[in-house]
Amino acid sequence: MGKLLNLYEAKTQLSALVDEAADGAEIIIAKAGKPLAKLVAFRESPRRKPGRAKGMVWISNDFDAPLPPELQAAFNGERE
Repeated sequence: MGKLLNLYEAKTQLSALVDEAADGAEIIIAKAGKPLAKLVAFRESPRRKPGRAKGMVWISNDFDAPLPPELQAAFNGERE
């Protein structure tokens, strides 16, 4: 677990705590001794690129065809 501070302390030290979190620290903010929030560094996630899997995925023409009766019965909880 990271550094634990009560809400009042966190409010008075917010700027310094943000700097600590940006450097990799994990700050837990509590109220009445109960942890309520976690302050961590913001990490930019890479943007998704549409079409990256083009040509790598194949879906059968009968993908959405009805299941065989015995398999459908099993999914419905019916016994043979």
